[in-house]
Amino acid sequence: MAKAASNGQRRVAIVNGLRTPFVKASTVFADLTALDLGRIVVQELVQRAEIDPNELDSVVFGQVIPGLTAASIAREVVLTAGLPRKIEASTVARACATSVQAMVSAGMAIALGTSDVAIAGGTESMSDPPIFTSRPLAHALAESSRARTLPARLKPFQKLAPKDLLPVPPAIAEYTTGLSMGESAEKMAKENGISRREQDELALASHHNAARAWKAGHFAAEVMHVPVPPKYAKVADTDNLVRADTSLEALAALKPVFDRKYGTVTAGNASPLTDGAAALLLMSEARAKALGVEPLGYLRAHAFAATDPADQLLQGPAYAAPLALDRAGMTLGDIDLVEMHEAFAAQVASNLRALASKGFAKKLGRASPVGEVDRARLNVNGGSIALGHPFAATGARIVHQALRELKRRGLATALVTVCAQGGLGAAVVLERA
Repeated sequence: MAKAASNGQRRVAIVNGLRTPFVKASTVFADLTALDLGRIVVQELVQRAEIDPNELDSVVFGQVIPGLTAASIAREVVLTAGLPRKIEASTVARACATSVQAMVSAGMAIALGTSDVAIAGGTESMSDPPIFTSRPLAHALAESSRARTLPARLKPFQKLAPKDLLPVPPAIAEYTTGLSMGESAEKMAKENGISRREQDELALASHHNAARAWKAGHFAAEVMHVPVPPKYAKVADTDNLVRADTSLEALAALKPVFDRKYGTVTAGNASPLTDGAAALLLMSEARAKALGVEPLGYLRAHAFAATDPADQLLQGPAYAAPLALDRAGMTLGDIDLVEMHEAFAAQVASNLRALASKGFAKKLGRASPVGEVDRARLNVNGGSIALGHPFAATGARIVHQALRELKRRGLATALVTVCAQGGLGAAVVLERA
């Protein structure tokens, strides 16, 4: 009989995962859409898992910057990947924690018994962002489309000013604060006393750990090879953002981006705009056993939390992590590896400081701090600063990466956290046994 979770629900197994290489926007995957990347990774995941596609009953997928031609990205992934059309699909979005949300949504359906086998993940193409028209031009186009004669079709455009013809790029600032995530990271660095050197040291560790992992072959089972259209003469087989040769001196030479006079956040200690996709294969423990599949690990607990975006926008992980640990019946001392999404080094340092802070614990209404994270167990194979950050794909990448490393080291537990737009935070506790 399958082992149940502590709340009596079915245990959720993560049996496999895969991602494309993560590449700098407007480079290797410049001609691919988010749907292309999502389709590619799901097709390959099903093939590598050697699972009959008819076993799948659900796909939960997300995209943060929506495309203009495939709004229901999850369903389109099912259809374009050639999966059975009977597979139901749902599209989710939780900013940078989107594929964590996808995994949790699929996992909860499995736990409740309404699903047995599901794929969860996310895809992002920053090379193909949606470009919108101004509202006056949009209204003119709509009015023109309803006209029946050529003069009537041209008439709406006569009202437009030259500025109305300019394209409108996607907003990069928080709607409620007017600050971009980079500006908010700069604000956190100042308010939390995070030095430039500490940020650069975190960035250096990210690059060196990622380079070491690639050299050791750790990513061989995690990253697929992608023949690049239209000629398919080139194959993308590695992340192209990792800088094995970077140094503290090189990072220190970079100029601040968001506060050019007094700032500390640079292109070197922040995650870059990235194209990529990632997916996870989930099953109930009983179904995995019936199919003879050995899980990589299990979803033990999760939590989502939020804070005021005008305060510490990217400190959501420090709120979500203690909730996830409580729900798992664990403490930070029980955790073997910590994977924290690196939107910015300033954000990572701020969250680490909050977790170890008595003052922050008091703010949470807790008697003592969550604990201090051992840097030697943090993002041991690199993080988003080095590997890249395709918004909707990052969570699935981190979960799969953590489980593979637990297995490699013979360890048992991992804590995964992701910060997200709007002051949101996500945390997941994973276990192998």
